[in-house]
Amino acid sequence: MKRALDVVVSAFALALLALPLLLVAALVWIDSGRPVLFVQQRVGRDGRLFALLKFRSMVVDAHTRGPLRTASGDPRITRSGRLLRRTSVDELPQLINVLRGDMSLVGPRPDLPGQRADYTEAQWALRCSVRPGLTGLAQARYRSRATPRQRLEADLDYVARHGLCRDLGILGLTVAQLLHRSGN
Repeated sequence: MKRALDVVVSAFALALLALPLLLVAALVWIDSGRPVLFVQQRVGRDGRLFALLKFRSMVVDAHTRGPLRTASGDPRITRSGRLLRRTSVDELPQLINVLRGDMSLVGPRPDLPGQRADYTEAQWALRCSVRPGLTGLAQARYRSRATPRQRLEADLDYVARHGLCRDLGILGLTVAQLLHRSGN
């Protein structure tokens, strides 16, 4: 049932948002050139790697100009990138990842392979037992203000007690977070 919901909602959203997505791609291209999409290897279900898609919100060679994680006011973030990140529009290409089955609408956000060191063996196995999500419990509760500990606890709580009704609640909370402009 969850996978069917993922396919139906992501396909519908991509069709509905096709023109706005093209406009965002044009905005990124005009502001900072190509590529308009940022592709990064992330860890999916059962530890498999997949190519996560996002609209590029930083300069092209950002990884050579600073740390892995961004901070508020990071000079590598482009002018259009500030708007995309604040509104989470940079995440919308991940609907393609959901449609392809790399991700789900709801689950723990996908980690970088290097973040494996942040977990115990048992935590990593549990976290990788579900598809990562476009949004998750940590994002619904804290947006991006979660501490690493809060994020870990929320992700493991979700995995231990996931279900369709809970997913619908998390989607509702995520929409509320976005509408309250609570920052990225």
